[in-house]
Amino acid sequence: MEKKLGLIGYGNMGSAIASSIVKAGALAPENILVYEVNPYAKRKAEAAGIRLVETLRALCAECDLMLLAVKPDKVSKVLRTAGSALEGKALMSIAAGVTSRKLKEFGGSYFLRVLRIMPNTPALVGAGCMVCCSDTDFTEEEKAEAERLMSAVGTVEWIEERHLDAVTGLSGSGPAYVAMFIEALADGGVKQGLSRPQALHLAAQTVMGTAKLLQEQEMHPGALKDMVCSPGGTAIEGVQALEEGGFRHTTINAVVQATEKSKRLI
Repeated sequence: MEKKLGLIGYGNMGSAIASSIVKAGALAPENILVYEVNPYAKRKAEAAGIRLVETLRALCAECDLMLLAVKPDKVSKVLRTAGSALEGKALMSIAAGVTSRKLKEFGGSYFLRVLRIMPNTPALVGAGCMVCCSDTDFTEEEKAEAERLMSAVGTVEWIEERHLDAVTGLSGSGPAYVAMFIEALADGGVKQGLSRPQALHLAAQTVMGTAKLLQEQEMHPGALKDMVCSPGGTAIEGVQALEEGGFRHTTINAVVQATEKSKRLI
């Protein structure tokens, strides 16, 4: 018999994770249960063939493993409401900035095992970065099950929790930076006469293809940059313009600022 996964919250990220798990065949829809209060999210879950439960206690009673997928400011209320139903449960949490210590504190005096996970929005298409905390009190079996499920959503990395704010600033927030870069690339193409659809396609494909090349060839980004920049050519002119605009400094600072914000969330 397959284990059951209980989702607390079925917003964009929660639904994306559930959808990818089902699509990959990691769990059947009937083995995923959802507790949700938003009417739109409820209808979305029902349309996906996922069973809704009326209370948090009912969810806890039926599920072997749970995923907390609510906004950080809702975590305390949700866990305090669940109360004693959390006793002995294994809870994965994707709430940014809410530490394992805080999760257990919000759970009260009940014995709750927690595993923090930081996803990112490419999880919506099964291409997420799913970063799990290695310093968890999940059992080995529960860790293996968590990795199996998250592997359906994207690549899985295990990292110490003390680094999770940096992960939030880099891969968690990074899709926004990359989207801005793609938009700016496309704007440059439009300025030079390309149509908007053509420019956007070329920009997005260039970013995706470059990332794939770096990963599959295990190439250092600097080596790829050097490969593209022929002596006296066009690319080195563009690189100079980026350097004059403080491109690297600004990008590094974006990760730093987002990391610091993550530390202040809860």
